[in-house]
Amino acid sequence: MQKSKLQNILFTIVMAFVMVYAMVCYNIALDKGQMSNEIFLIAFHEIPIMWPIACILEYFVVEKLATKLAFRFMTPQDKPIFITLAISSMIVCLMCPTMSFIATLLFMNPGKEIIALWLQKWVQNFQMALCWQIFFAGPGVRNFFRLFEGKKKAAN
Repeated sequence: MQKSKLQNILFTIVMAFVMVYAMVCYNIALDKGQMSNEIFLIAFHEIPIMWPIACILEYFVVEKLATKLAFRFMTPQDKPIFITLAISSMIVCLMCPTMSFIATLLFMNPGKEIIALWLQKWVQNFQMALCWQIFFAGPGVRNFFRLFEGKKKAAN
């Protein structure tokens, strides 16, 4: 899916929101020991902090690096779905430890246990982030944007 600069920015904003919101809900549920309807509202308190951080990191640092890493084992001739999955996986491999570290600093009051708490948070988040990205957020957001591409092509 070729994207203009504006489309890439919008895609990053939407994808970051979907990922951050889900991961914030997940982490609050972990902290509370269970999931509840209340968590969906509580998560909006962290969104104004974590969402812009994720957008900036993704757009200016992670996307380019993840693409380079993915093409270390992929080629442009590979099927587009495999390239998309490789890049998405690399994004999670870079974003998860970074965002886990930021969340540890901002929300866990880690003190001298910062490394231990960050590693714990990273391990807890990684499987959720990877599965959410590959199976739900990634396909959902890409399909959302394809709806607009289809309408744009039909109008022309």
